[in-house]
Amino acid sequence: MLVRDRAFFASMFLTVLADQILLFLVPLVIFQITGNVAWSGLAFFFETLPRYLMFPIAGILCDRINPILLLRISRILRAVVCLVCIAGQIAFGGVWWLIGLSALVGVLTTQGLLALEMVLVRAFNDQRFEKVASYSQLAAQMGVVLGPLIAAYLMAIWPWETVAVVATALFFLSDGLFLLWSGQSRMEPVLEVPARHPVSEFRKALHLAWSLPGLMRAILQAAGVNLIIGATLATAAAMMTGFFAQSEQTYAWLQVGGALATLAVLSLTAHIHLGLKILGRTAYAFICLGAVLTGLGAHPLIYAAGFLLIAGFDKMFNIYVRTLRKEIIPPQDFGKTTGVIICLNNLSQPLAGLMVALFASGDDARAVLLALAAAMALLGMLTFRTR
Repeated sequence: MLVRDRAFFASMFLTVLADQILLFLVPLVIFQITGNVAWSGLAFFFETLPRYLMFPIAGILCDRINPILLLRISRILRAVVCLVCIAGQIAFGGVWWLIGLSALVGVLTTQGLLALEMVLVRAFNDQRFEKVASYSQLAAQMGVVLGPLIAAYLMAIWPWETVAVVATALFFLSDGLFLLWSGQSRMEPVLEVPARHPVSEFRKALHLAWSLPGLMRAILQAAGVNLIIGATLATAAAMMTGFFAQSEQTYAWLQVGGALATLAVLSLTAHIHLGLKILGRTAYAFICLGAVLTGLGAHPLIYAAGFLLIAGFDKMFNIYVRTLRKEIIPPQDFGKTTGVIICLNNLSQPLAGLMVALFASGDDARAVLLALAAAMALLGMLTFRTR
């Protein structure tokens, strides 16, 4: 976007690249070890639940501590967790070290994501936020495009532990690049407010989420979307490599295709002006359609088409929600309120993983995917019709 901010976006790219390598690696290795999609769903549940429960705490910290410091700490600690959990798995074996790695890295990613959101709002205050958000997502999507592909081909020649070490090195490199960014001085100060007890901060954030116009409907809509995102993330590896009997490289290219679909949708969103309501409804409808296609499981290409719709329009919906938050939430309460909202938005993701663990059969998750698609459609009809 701006020459002066190349180090910032390069650092973001490397962080996402490392995260995506881990996100690709963990469910695939767990499925290879256990041979059961239910284990993948259970692992996804334990990975995502602490991640999203962390958001309110992360939001309070972002209102009290310099988000740049929090962003750096989250990267360094992710690298440390990778090293510790790899060593534990080598020494003791089993899948729980992998689940623990995902859970701890997920918690730290939560803090990093919310700190990044605060930096975007405060350091780029002279730019149109939709533009800044689009460029940040484009930088992130480059990591999403390359992460699965790099992970798949590295796993073809190296054991998964070595690939995880590569992700660890990328976290360290990302932090080094971030130190080269000169934009820290542009951080817009926030109006000082008296420090309150964390419980009081949490209660105020809940009150704002409930009372500010439009936020509660958006939370329910995002919960519907995240039911599908969670189920797709928990089952994609097992469905492609198990149910459809495709190779790991094919699964990696599916992930790359999802990232490319996201780039296409983001480019379309940037060049075609849509009102905020139309933006949200369009994204929601296409994600629901994608969920139905993945649940049909009639053919790998039909599954892939549904996966691409879900992956592509998820980011359009994300821009809709982020813009709505930016317009409505007071700056001095932005961190804590955004943390609570994201937590409420995403609690449906671990729920989706738990549903997969309870009701999927072997490598076949079609019935669960169709049931969750129906639940998403119902939530959409209840919330969008009241606007």
